[in-house]
This record gives sequence, structure tokens and C-alpha cells, in this order.
Amino acid sequence: MRSATTFLMFQGQANEAIQQYKEWFEDLTVESLTYMEDSQQVAMAVLNLKGLKILVNDSVIKHNFTFTPATSIFVECETLEEINSLAAQVVEGGKSLMPLGHYGFSEQFAWIADRFGVSWQFTYNPS
Repeated sequence: MRSATTFLMFQGQANEAIQQYKEWFEDLTVESLTYMEDSQQVAMAVLNLKGLKILVNDSVIKHNFTFTPATSIFVECETLEEINSLAAQVVEGGKSLMPLGHYGFSEQFAWIADRFGVSWQFTYNPS
């Protein structure tokens, strides 16, 4: 096996999602980005979020499925300020699956589906 990578397939919203993720996550970098010919739809993008490689594209085939909360991106935050900020930003236009709070397994935790349907789990545990 050469590698295993998270892959996010959008239907026309990939470019918008990439721009939004760059605003939310200051550590996110776009390693490469190509567009479909004569289009702003993403043929393929490679993102890097704190070492997590994420492939992103727009599907050229319309399909009847989308993202599910059963698969999520898990982010360990360094500070209370960071988790508070991320949770507030990501939930805007999205849906809170578990509101920011203390659940016993984490000092602070939130599980949010963003406005694109991608699920994020944010946790904060002071060291």
C-alpha cells in the first residue's frame, strides 16, 4: 500500500469549501489545485491540515448521496479560544450534532456538520 488519504467529493461546492476551510483553519495549506476545463469546478485539490492530507474534488457525475456524520475529521485544539472560535465559525450555516460542552471524555468537545455537510469533531484537553 502506498498511502491512505481522506477524500471529500462535492457536487459543485469544492472551490467554495476550500476557500472557507482556508479561513477557518490558519494551518491549512493548498498543496495543489486544478480546475476542470473552462470551469471553476475543482478537478482535484490536495489540502494539508496539520499533516492530514485531504483530497477534494467536484464530482462530474450527479449522485444521490452526500456526506454523513458517521465519517468526520477529528481536530485536537490547542486552546479553549481555538475550540470556541472553530465551533462558532463552523456551525454557522451548518448543524450542531453535539454542541460545544464538557462530555466527560474531553474538557470541551463539539461535533458539527458544516454548511457543506462535512462533519468535524473538535476536542480540547489541556495537557
